[in-house]
Order: sequence, then C-alpha cells, then structure tokens
Amino acid sequence: MSISFIQQLREDIHCVFDRDPAARNTFEILTTYPGIHAMLLHRFSHALWRRGLRWLARFLSYFARWLTGIEIHPGACIGRRFFIDHGMGVVIGETAEIGDDCTVYHQVTLGGTTWQKGKRHPTLENHVVVGAGAKILGPITIGSGARVGSNAVVLKSVPANATVVGIPGRILVREADEQTPAHNLQSQTKFAAYGISQEMPDPIANAISLILDHLHTLDQRVDETTHALKKLGAEVDDSRLPEISAEAIEGLESLPSGRERGEPFTHSAHRPPE
Repeated sequence: MSISFIQQLREDIHCVFDRDPAARNTFEILTTYPGIHAMLLHRFSHALWRRGLRWLARFLSYFARWLTGIEIHPGACIGRRFFIDHGMGVVIGETAEIGDDCTVYHQVTLGGTTWQKGKRHPTLENHVVVGAGAKILGPITIGSGARVGSNAVVLKSVPANATVVGIPGRILVREADEQTPAHNLQSQTKFAAYGISQEMPDPIANAISLILDHLHTLDQRVDETTHALKKLGAEVDDSRLPEISAEAIEGLESLPSGRERGEPFTHSAHRPPE
C-alpha cells in the first residue's frame, strides 16, 4: 500500500527520535540530519528512475551525494522508516533492497561483487542494524532482526535475529524469533546501536577460556597421577612448574568460562596432600 510523501516524512522524523537520543526537535532534524535529506532526495530520484528518466535520476543522486556525503543509487529499493545515522561515506548499490525499520551508520557499504548485470547487491530484511564501517557485499540476504557489528565484512547470508562481527563476518548470537513492534524502536530490547552490545560474547575469549579450563583439568590429573606413583615408590620429578594466574594475562580474569573460578590457575592448586 502506497503512502503519501507527508506520511513518509513524519515516519522518518519519528524514527529519528526513537533511535537517536541527541535529536531535540523536528526543526533540528529537518535542517541538520543528512540521513533525512538523503532519503528525501532518494525518493525523488527513485521515482524518476522507475519512470525511465535515468540520467536525471542519476544526476539527482549525484547532487544528494555532494550535499550529504551519502551515495544511494536511484535504483535501490528502500522501505519505510529507514534511518541513516551520521551518514558520511554510506554507499548503497543499484540492486540493493532494504526493508522497513532498518538502521545503518556511517561508512556502511552495500556493494556488489560482480560486473555482471542483474541482482548483485545485498538485501536487508526488516529491523536490521548495520554498524559503522561494515561492508555487506554480494547478492546475499541479511535476515530480519539481524545485527551487523561495526567494521564487519559480510560475504554470506545471515539468518534472522543473528549477530555478525569480524572479517570475514561470523555469527556470534542467534536469538529466538520475536515479534518486533514496527513503530516503537525504544521497546525493542534487541536493538543495539552500531550492531553490538556489551553482553555480546567474544569467541576468541571463549576459546582461550576453554583452553585454560582444559589445562587446569590436565594439571590436576598430572598432580594426582604423580602423587599415586610416589606412593608406589616410583622416582618422580616433583619440581614445581611455573605458576600461571589469570591476572598475569590481561583481561583473562573476566573471561566467561564453563566453571566458576575461585582461585588462580596454579600447578599446585589441586595438589593432594602427601
């Protein structure tokens, strides 16, 4: 169902209030937000593009890039309540498709990876958040409610409600499907500015934590074996190994792990009494 230009503009202004706490009033948004200006000009250029006035559409998008620092090809299809925060350096290609209630930050690229004609740019479904500097390349689909972390490079499709970070992009979190309200972003607990949140797990930290857990268990088993061999009269080198504490490695004291650690990692932490 088509909506009027005034209704679209109202929705654009309301979504800025929802997603940017720095927004103070409507006049400020209309006069100082480049994302609003870029979307207004894109709607005109897209209408010209669909009517076959391709050069005029491209010239208008070129003017919009000069004015706002945001480059949106007039052939791109963009849904309602699309918010470009800050905006400088955003590039959206010709065959890109963006659903409703999506948010992208500065220096985001929705680019193509082939010179062949046809669908060659990404599709963003509804409620997608793309962090600053992220690159989403090729005719892939970012599922509804997904989050792309800042500076991620995404080359493969992402399922709904997933969080992707890194180069190349890898999935960290895949949440259960939820019914997301369309007009109240403040009530969406899964909305995260720049596509990240403080609660997001770090896969490298988790891997190191699991290795430390494994070494801790092996250390305990070696101590128990050494103690048993000594009781049987065997000659065993019982010299102490260098102690390893979590505090000795920056950041490891706060790593998530599969067990609660109440003491540092030391060779003698679990030595049975002789």
